[in-house]
Amino acid sequence: METQNITLSLPKELLLKVKLLAVKRQTSVSGLLSMTLEYLVQQEEAYVHSQRRHIQWLEQGIDLGTGGHIKTTRDDLHERR
Repeated sequence: METQNITLSLPKELLLKVKLLAVKRQTSVSGLLSMTLEYLVQQEEAYVHSQRRHIQWLEQGIDLGTGGHIKTTRDDLHERR
């Protein structure tokens, strides 16, 4: 995969913590940031895919087994006995 350098500004305290985390995970700051951004993009893509699938499902309608005809009224359902 082709890479491109970017300039990034972070608070010094955050950068120090990120460097320590990268060392603990035996990677570089760039590698840690790359993994984190890749995960974020995958999560977003999965969310969008799921959202589209559910919207399509809702547009198709849900078969409730009534054949489109409701045989009971709301009052019948809530009648107290």
